Amino acid sequence: MIARLCCGGVQGVEGFRVDLEVELVRRGLPAFVMVGLAEGAVREARERVLAAVRAGGFRLPPARVTVNFAPADRRKEGSAYDLPLAVGLLCAAELLPEGCAQGWFLAGELSLTGELRAVPGILPLALLARKEGAKGMIVPAANAAEAAAVQGLPVYGMASLGEVAAFLAGARAASPVPFVRPELEHPAYPVDFADVRGQEHAKRAIEIAAAGGHNLLFVGPPGSGKSMLARCIPTVLPPLTFEESLEVTKIYSVAGRLGSHGLILERPFLEQHPTASEIALVGGGAIPRPGAVSLAHRGVLFLDELPEYPRGALEVLRQPLETGEVTISRSAQIVTFPADCMLVAAMNPCPCGYLGDPGHECVCSPAQIRRYQGRISGPLLDRIDMHVTVPAVPYDELQSGRPGTSSAVMRERIAAARAVQRERYRSMPGCRTNADLAGRALSVWCEPDKAGQAFLREAVHNLALSARAYTRILRIARTVADLDGCEHVELRHLAEAVSCRVLDRDRG
Repeated sequence: MIARLCCGGVQGVEGFRVDLEVELVRRGLPAFVMVGLAEGAVREARERVLAAVRAGGFRLPPARVTVNFAPADRRKEGSAYDLPLAVGLLCAAELLPEGCAQGWFLAGELSLTGELRAVPGILPLALLARKEGAKGMIVPAANAAEAAAVQGLPVYGMASLGEVAAFLAGARAASPVPFVRPELEHPAYPVDFADVRGQEHAKRAIEIAAAGGHNLLFVGPPGSGKSMLARCIPTVLPPLTFEESLEVTKIYSVAGRLGSHGLILERPFLEQHPTASEIALVGGGAIPRPGAVSLAHRGVLFLDELPEYPRGALEVLRQPLETGEVTISRSAQIVTFPADCMLVAAMNPCPCGYLGDPGHECVCSPAQIRRYQGRISGPLLDRIDMHVTVPAVPYDELQSGRPGTSSAVMRERIAAARAVQRERYRSMPGCRTNADLAGRALSVWCEPDKAGQAFLREAVHNLALSARAYTRILRIARTVADLDGCEHVELRHLAEAVSCRVLDRDRG
């Protein structure tokens, strides 16, 4: 007898349909054969599944079993095929009623005792099941909350293969897992910009960057507050929308980092150590997995001590900074991960850290300074929208009791600017913030007046700015205008945008 079931695999962050066929022939020598590009954990599933079937009280007859995963030209990886394979065996052996699994979408890993264990990538599979018109999805209980986030798809969380078999045979009743759409509010943070003394210029730069989704580089001496400023950025970002929450959850689900959470409800903030490799930053591996730049999707990726990172690891950031996604090519597949995050980086101006600091003498030679700053290539720096000098905070400001600008005040202005952009770009797919502007849209929404054009022409000439830098200045100016509530980009907006693009040492 041949049993047919519907299941799925994950490539990148998207699911693809897999038709599982199990043929059980009672004549001839017993055997167990898998075909259809079954890899790694899928081939090993034979022993797990057979042990789980025995633990569930079922006895398979001696037979030749052939398992086919279609389409046969796509690799099948992971342990999510355990449950559909076990149910397919039971149906082919006529230990379950014929056709009882028809229309159901199954995914889950089995233990030797028949217990169902959580698997990564359940959310993309649930979205696939809804797209395929499945009448329901059966998953491990630990994955049920995640799958239930897909509206319009009944999801049943089960604890063991025995429960699944009884449910499909009609001997056990079960109710779909309910999903309560969460209220995505701004979480409470232990830090606040009001705790940062001074650095109002840097706070203004952060406000612009957060309002427009721009990348940001802090340059300053040790102890000037660069890291603290960066770690306060999540406190001013607007809450995730429900659609953005699903996007981020898909990535964490595929990466196996979701845990017991049904949805990611906060914007990610990832801080990497300077020893991070290329794979750690952008993803990869034998079985491609998302890296930090993808895990920070719709959030913030913070790279402290930027010149200390391996040169190769930094250079691979060029593509995601430009396109908002990472493409990983392998001999058998090409995988794309979303990577639309806000990059925030920090660095010292020289190896000793005190170049340009009036309170300390720099002991670095010109050659040492050039080598240190040369660790970050020009093309990478060009892709970072805003370059901001963060000087040491004077003693008087440290001791003053005056509170700084609070996160709540900044967040309110940022939310208003984001609302303007959301409405403006509503009819433009792929454009959410000013940082996404390109092509004709850039000339439509960022065209300066005559005075602004003259100023910009002189700035490009005197500062030797590239075409990419010119484009980024226009985007930043558009954000400054949105924060000011202005419909058109004016000279003052361009002047502030240029000041956010050029470091103090470059102005001389």
